[in-house]
Amino acid sequence: MAAGLKNKAMEILKLFKKIIGSKISVSAKLDKATALLADEFDVDASACYLVLDDNYLELFSAYGFNTKITNNLTLRVGEGIIGGIAMSKRTTAVENIWQNPDFLYRAEAGEDKYKSFLGTPIIRWVRSIGVLCLYKKDLYTFVKTDVEALETLAMAFAEWVASDEVREYKNTFMKKRGQAIKDSYKGLSLSRGFGIGPAVVHRRRQTVTKIFADDKTAELNRLKAAHTQMNTDLEQKFNESKLGLGEHADILDAYRMFAQDKGWYNKIAGYVDGGLTAEAAVERAYEDMWNRLSATQDTYLKERLHDLRDVADRLLAYLYGDNTDIKAADLGEIVVIAQTMGPADLMDYDYHKIKALVLEDGTPTMHVAIVAKALGIPVVSKIKGIYKEIKSGEIVAVNGDDGMVYIRPSQKVIDDILAKIAAREQQIAQMAALRDLPSTTLDNQHINMYINVGLNFDLDYIETTNCDGIGLYRTEIPFMAAEKMPDVEHQIVYYKNLLDKTGNKKVVFRSLDVGSDKLLPYWTYSGEENPAIGWRSIRITLDRRAILRQQMRAFIRAAADKELNVMFPMIANLAEFRDAKETLMLELDKEKRRFAKVPSKVNVGLMIEVPSVVFQLDSILQEADFISVGTNDLAQFVFACDRTNNRLAERYDVLSVPFLRVMREIITKANEAKVLCSVCGEMASNPIEAMVLLGLGYRNLSISGASFGKVKRMIRSADTTQLADYINTLLEYNQRTLRPQLIAYAQDHGIEIF
Repeated sequence: MAAGLKNKAMEILKLFKKIIGSKISVSAKLDKATALLADEFDVDASACYLVLDDNYLELFSAYGFNTKITNNLTLRVGEGIIGGIAMSKRTTAVENIWQNPDFLYRAEAGEDKYKSFLGTPIIRWVRSIGVLCLYKKDLYTFVKTDVEALETLAMAFAEWVASDEVREYKNTFMKKRGQAIKDSYKGLSLSRGFGIGPAVVHRRRQTVTKIFADDKTAELNRLKAAHTQMNTDLEQKFNESKLGLGEHADILDAYRMFAQDKGWYNKIAGYVDGGLTAEAAVERAYEDMWNRLSATQDTYLKERLHDLRDVADRLLAYLYGDNTDIKAADLGEIVVIAQTMGPADLMDYDYHKIKALVLEDGTPTMHVAIVAKALGIPVVSKIKGIYKEIKSGEIVAVNGDDGMVYIRPSQKVIDDILAKIAAREQQIAQMAALRDLPSTTLDNQHINMYINVGLNFDLDYIETTNCDGIGLYRTEIPFMAAEKMPDVEHQIVYYKNLLDKTGNKKVVFRSLDVGSDKLLPYWTYSGEENPAIGWRSIRITLDRRAILRQQMRAFIRAAADKELNVMFPMIANLAEFRDAKETLMLELDKEKRRFAKVPSKVNVGLMIEVPSVVFQLDSILQEADFISVGTNDLAQFVFACDRTNNRLAERYDVLSVPFLRVMREIITKANEAKVLCSVCGEMASNPIEAMVLLGLGYRNLSISGASFGKVKRMIRSADTTQLADYINTLLEYNQRTLRPQLIAYAQDHGIEIF
């Protein structure tokens, strides 16, 4: 950091701290701080907007504008240049705002005389809570030192804006305006279930109170010591967790590699060398990474940002000496509230006592959500503001099925949640009772029930469900968790471990299915406008044949003296299937020639995901030992509907006539050819949809472990003969969806679909 920038920022920071420490009102402090910015940056006007209710920005202070506009000017987040800064969380400099297409002119503000603009977001925990703005009358290009100084000051400003003092001021302002302070929130459910208990606010984040270093060498030594101790403690924690949490090795090992990453550490050290304290350097390094990656559509990279946030928070805690583990014995049943979390954070608590987890920011694929779901912890995310509104000890009720969170709930809400918890526990007991009962329908049709496996903790379901085996093993998960391409020997360890744990049960390996939204960090991808139907899955591995050969070799060696079932995904025609199958057989011949042990039997199949293979099914069934329908992609391609697009989420239904006719065509031809046909997509895991599959003639289902009991209960209450007659009748009609009729049929015939 340049000396001029450091001195300028430090001088303003001292004056700013003097203002906020004075015994004057919050509004007076805001006015003084805004005037200070204008004076110190030598501009003609300045403004401070604060976010209210996560939806709009309120002008709380202005210098150089019409004095009457304060608290009378609002912008939607995303509206105009200033709203855009709040949404994008990026600093914006404009030489002439009148030529900028995003400029939103507000006559009441008196903006006519200003041309040049610099605005930076006030960010707290990766969330915009306001915007600082500078204006000049003349055309002016704000230089890098201006930008970096304002960004640095915004860090300090954020700590004050997030304080209880300012929070109470904003709440009072909202009440005077007649806006209610919410006590219930609607969020996104990441894990179903119900929980109630006192809140524990997960405060791993530390406030950066000192930005510039007095002694650079001392700061570098502090950083090194904290980083070393953090990784030592994480190593011990992870080793212990593999016994206590069921060996969530893939996620935790990836997290550990992130914590040990030298590139990230060196970036922090570089900021310290530039004059920042170790704590401020950690924050700047994270913000730099966030700015570079937050706009990506790459799901994998977005989830890595969550891990990086957690690692950064841990390092801050070690730098502040606040790294003492939370003592589980001191806590009863709790609801954990966090801005965001990494998988290691769950290990700070006794997870048996966590009744729910509430996150301000989170996605279904983030690591902590996956681990929490496997542990049976309800998770609700996307509830902005709850982290700062709630206090530890306040009672919180969580409905993970509906995504509702209640702060200080009424007795009615408490009674309702407790009743749902009791019902869920009864349901779990009923599911456990089903474990050793056969999966046979009322008309004596046996249904083979398998589970889908990706992460290691999915293997726990083999014992708890007493399933027939693994109908889909997603081999890409170990590839995605690794920092480099796993070689043949590493792959053998993965696959052999799986086969050993399943015993004599059937296992179906799906070959590497990457691309689209599943990207490997060590591969270079050229961007595609529509990756879902682009270079992905078997198309990649057929083009990069060495990768496919290595995986086939690992399959063969891991399954020595056992039955090997290999399934190829995203096959679009018979030629592709033959090509992939030939690769497997060539590797098998090589192993035989070197007199190595080989599988006792090899079965080769494919996934039915691309509609084109339905039109070649007769030929394919002559050469495939089995097929499995991947209903997720098949439905997406049949309807030309992106299944991740919320606008289309309820428009196209797999329980519609066109899709069910396709599914009937597949099973009819497979049965005629006497080729085993299963379903491994989401349809098999949803009781009402799985019921329809039975009526269409499917007798092999591969299900998510969490849904296994519900589907089995449905199977044992259904009559497939009656179902087939009814469904075939419905397929003569052309309604958009048959779901209402099918639900009514299930209820009328006592089929347990809920």
